[in-house]
Amino acid sequence: MNLFELTTELMRIPSVSGDEHDVGTFLCGFLEGLGYDVEMQEVVDGRRNVIATASEDAAVFFSTHMDTVPPFIPPTEDDEKIYGRGSCDAKGIIAAQITAAERLRAEGEDRIGFLFTVDEEESCLGAKAANDHPVAAKCKYLINGEPTDNDLGIGSKGSLRMLLKTQGKAAHSAYPEMGESATTKLVEVLSDVLKAELPTDEFFGETTLNVGTLNGGLATNVVAPSAEAGLHIRMVAELEPVLGALEKAIAGRAELETMSLSLPVKMLAVDGFRHKVVRFTTDIPNLPNWGMPLLLGPGSILDAHTSHEFVLKKDLEKAVDLYVDLARDLLSRDS
Repeated sequence: MNLFELTTELMRIPSVSGDEHDVGTFLCGFLEGLGYDVEMQEVVDGRRNVIATASEDAAVFFSTHMDTVPPFIPPTEDDEKIYGRGSCDAKGIIAAQITAAERLRAEGEDRIGFLFTVDEEESCLGAKAANDHPVAAKCKYLINGEPTDNDLGIGSKGSLRMLLKTQGKAAHSAYPEMGESATTKLVEVLSDVLKAELPTDEFFGETTLNVGTLNGGLATNVVAPSAEAGLHIRMVAELEPVLGALEKAIAGRAELETMSLSLPVKMLAVDGFRHKVVRFTTDIPNLPNWGMPLLLGPGSILDAHTSHEFVLKKDLEKAVDLYVDLARDLLSRDS
């Protein structure tokens, strides 16, 4: 299959987080057919990472994730674009990385491998499992793929997912003085949380906070006994100053529960590429054993996770060239 055919073939296989089994099985068979040594690493409940090497001397690994956000959107295309779920995040990237690796092999370079993970869109369970795999010791450079507009990401913000919980006392809504409304308390606390002075950083920029979910109460005629908000914070600093600012805003009126945390990461800058810092988070913070990280991929993060997700075909082709050039540069350092 050529680059575009492989992209759409991968996209035809639904792989919303939790349902990566079939796409992983396809990639295992596809890479074995190309002559790679392939292992499927069990992560949880039949969900498996795909780890492949072209030789025992693999030192540069291409990596991205196999899972997507919901809902599944099958691929369509025209002369310029491929549309659908995973086109830019990240099945087009998988296709570009495999195509780049095959070009390198055709030139006689076999010091390359792949790491394709599950669960990146949720809790990075795949990356956490892969970090303990023995093959990580071989990897000197990890080229991670995410939609960066084909720029080389030299830094990415961290990610902090939290639940903000309030407790109240149920009562009949006609007699609110007999209860305590957790939803009212949550709204009041959130108002102060959104005003909190969160850290800024000269390299990474501003901390941003998103109130992603709101849940609470039993019915409109019941004073709510409990409520919670799901927060997602893009980190530019260590955890302590962020928690300090949040706790000051909450002032004991609510409980904070941490769901997941990854800190901001600086990555290798390479001459000859356009550089930028990205606001999103990747598998990289959970793969410290996999050598020096780099970040590059076709497509825009602004199109990822949307109903109109797409990637330009010319950007997929450009990504192949960039992956080849980047791997050559890194492998020359390993010679």
